[in-house]
Amino acid sequence: MSNSMGETPIFAPQHITAQTNDMRILTTLLLALHGLLLLAQETNDNAAFIRENYTKREVLIPMRDGVRLFTSIYTPKDLSKSYPILLRRTPYSCAPYGVEAFSDRIQNMNLVRSGYIFVFQDVRGKYMSEGDFVDVRPHNPNKKTKNDVDEASDTYDTVDWLLRHATGNNGKVGVYGISYPGFYATMAILADHPAIKAVSPQAPVTDWFIGDDFHHNGAFMLMDAFGFYSGFGKPRPEPTTQGSPGFSDWKTPDNYDFYLRTGALRNFNEKYLRGGIPFWNDLMAHPDMDAWWQARNPRPHLKNVRPAVMTVGGLFDAEDCFGAWAVYKAIENQNPQTTGNRIVMGPWSHGGWARGTGEQLGNVRFGQATSTFYEKEIELPFFEYYLKGAGRLALPEAYIFETGSNRWITHASWPPNQLEPTPFFFQTNGGLGATPDAQPGSDRYTSDPAKPVPYTEDVHLRRTREYMTDDQRFAARRPDVLVYETPVLERALPLHGPVVADLWVTLDDRGAARPGRLLDADFVVKLIDVFPDTLSGTENGVPTGGYQMLVRGEIFRGRYRNSFEKPEGFQPGKPTRVRFELPDVAHRFLPGHRLMIQVQSSWFPLADRNPQQFINIYDATDADFIPVEITLHRSAEHPSGMVLPVLRE
Repeated sequence: MSNSMGETPIFAPQHITAQTNDMRILTTLLLALHGLLLLAQETNDNAAFIRENYTKREVLIPMRDGVRLFTSIYTPKDLSKSYPILLRRTPYSCAPYGVEAFSDRIQNMNLVRSGYIFVFQDVRGKYMSEGDFVDVRPHNPNKKTKNDVDEASDTYDTVDWLLRHATGNNGKVGVYGISYPGFYATMAILADHPAIKAVSPQAPVTDWFIGDDFHHNGAFMLMDAFGFYSGFGKPRPEPTTQGSPGFSDWKTPDNYDFYLRTGALRNFNEKYLRGGIPFWNDLMAHPDMDAWWQARNPRPHLKNVRPAVMTVGGLFDAEDCFGAWAVYKAIENQNPQTTGNRIVMGPWSHGGWARGTGEQLGNVRFGQATSTFYEKEIELPFFEYYLKGAGRLALPEAYIFETGSNRWITHASWPPNQLEPTPFFFQTNGGLGATPDAQPGSDRYTSDPAKPVPYTEDVHLRRTREYMTDDQRFAARRPDVLVYETPVLERALPLHGPVVADLWVTLDDRGAARPGRLLDADFVVKLIDVFPDTLSGTENGVPTGGYQMLVRGEIFRGRYRNSFEKPEGFQPGKPTRVRFELPDVAHRFLPGHRLMIQVQSSWFPLADRNPQQFINIYDATDADFIPVEITLHRSAEHPSGMVLPVLRE
């Protein structure tokens, strides 16, 4: 359904009686069942096609230092022509193992049916490969001996072997991967092998201190780190086809309860991990962005890039939203003459473009099969052009799905040239406006680590993907969450680009801190689209009228306001500026909606709790956590607000 401006709302207005609502529920269940049957049939069809049209072999490819990496190779049976190679390197296993065991979907099926040689490799030290695994292994640009290896050299050696031994290859190689395999795809750019013609890092792990997975702006992302490393981080002394199970002794279905009851960060190692996860120990040993972290950031090395690169990401990626934007921008900024650098961002969760249709995330519908469109109209043409010389590549530099209007748009660059950074200042009585309050004013809340603000209102155990678009009304009702919003918008407000939070705050512990100690606090800022109250009906049981859709939220650890390398505490009672950038957005606030901003100081248990004293959080005890009163200033002298990327049209 479209409004008078031709834009499609995320929720279409509905008028529903109890009877029609029951019919909708029944229809939804029938459609879901039908969808599952279709998916099962599609999976069977895909598996049959792969088995009928591809042969599989398994090899151990030697690296320059003698370590051998386990590799599965799927080759088209029709050898009357040659094919490019598509390589994916992974720490998550290239299962199924065995030459008679075929995957049911080795990649985008449009590519499979077009014909490629698909290669999957267990990275060094994982599953069936030899050697020792190193998390986000640092890149070494100055290799001097055959024992100087990294992921770039392993990629180079793999490609070199494949060109000589992969039957029917045409001499061209593409590399891709999602999440951690996206990191290895980025490393393939740095391999600088002349046969690598096209690389697609997708949701790439890029910077685990600034914005991906386990830290956001220095704040420790507790749920993901503990849930992931309790299994993935276990040592693997010998090659194996089996992974290690993660922690399972929760004793509750409620993650908020579990993480709050466990207490300070140090307790997780003492109670559950018992020092047995090496990388967890590394995380605890490097609380600030020191040289150890800096060595694990590939962005400074992304220079003199030769392959075509298409970075792909999800606007609502809970794990690696930062990485996709960051890789694209690093290549763009450090390779000003390149014309082969592209970015694609859709309305997806982590890896959502490679599973399902991409029509919905949580309570939000997008009105079209975005993942299906991506696979056929974006990914397929990219690899076909660069690896086969097929077709005419008409892809723009930035292919972005604008939520709100629910449409694909294109830009010649990202951020777009039409971007106009526009301040929205916090005002009296929860208002948002173009100017700060003329008279000095402020708002206050108490941040209490004993009662942290939850990241979602649901009771569940595993971190959800859907929280990235969740309704924020539960948070708006808490006294420790400040809320500011515009009047009802009379015209559309498109935001395309980076979002900046600019806060002036004062911290007061009321004598709770130990004498002589400085204070600390986290700041969570959320950009929210408030739907018209007049909408009726529900989505997944959630009322659509007044829905507060999270468009972008981010946390920042206040001690890093001036430097991630050298943290600073807060002087009690002193107004202090905290300014930080949130991941980019592409969202259109429609007429009749309102723009809301929420500010809080915890996001639990998504992120760990800040003790709110300026101490090493990784060594803090349960006794170190104190409540702090936070004053948010809004005046001409200390104006707080956000700078939003308004698109001029």
